[in-house]
Amino acid sequence: MDKKILVVEDEKAIADILEFNLKKEGYTVVCAYDGEAGLSSAQSEKPDLILLDVMLPKLDGFEVCKEVRKSSNVPIIMLTAREEEVDKVLGLELGADDYITKPFSMRELMARIKANVRRVSASPVVEAASEVEDENKLRFGNIVINLKSLDVKKNGEHVELTPREFDLIKFLATQPNQVFSREALMENVWQYDYYGDLRTVDVTVRRLREKIEDDPANPARIVTRRGAGYMFVD
Repeated sequence: MDKKILVVEDEKAIADILEFNLKKEGYTVVCAYDGEAGLSSAQSEKPDLILLDVMLPKLDGFEVCKEVRKSSNVPIIMLTAREEEVDKVLGLELGADDYITKPFSMRELMARIKANVRRVSASPVVEAASEVEDENKLRFGNIVINLKSLDVKKNGEHVELTPREFDLIKFLATQPNQVFSREALMENVWQYDYYGDLRTVDVTVRRLREKIEDDPANPARIVTRRGAGYMFVD
């Protein structure tokens, strides 16, 4: 089945180039040229991934991302022509999976798109662990991770995670009490053949902590080992 990409980009020349290259890679492409149209298309077209420009008329990319995240966990890659660090972090805080700065390499962008579409499409791998409640579930105190349904519950309540957040907790929880550097997490969880911006890892960890930790400021499950990386404590 073809994967559908929604391109939300107000510069038609850029949107046309993206559409051409995506179609050449076998994707179905839908284009929107302002934030309101992009949000509407995200809701009606049910894309497999969204390429979302930050600077858009009517609604900016941040607002679109925020609204999309209220009802969908579709992977979002933000496109920005600006170098301000706050823009990049804000997009990630609002739930974007990744960002890429213009001008970008088409090869690099396609690699990121493939990595994001692949991880959403892939069937979860069930690994043996001493904490396995049954063949598909990992239980850590009040946290239950279902590797088959890609679901996490805390105190019996569903925790709404993006696919990237689930990938991260799954990777760490299936290998508890092991420290992984940000570079290792970028390679294994983000599945890029290169190291992207490592702050992406930090922001995703912070978002995940806010959802699963009783006290996110003093995490008990996903802990930091200074100078080394992160680990999941069983």
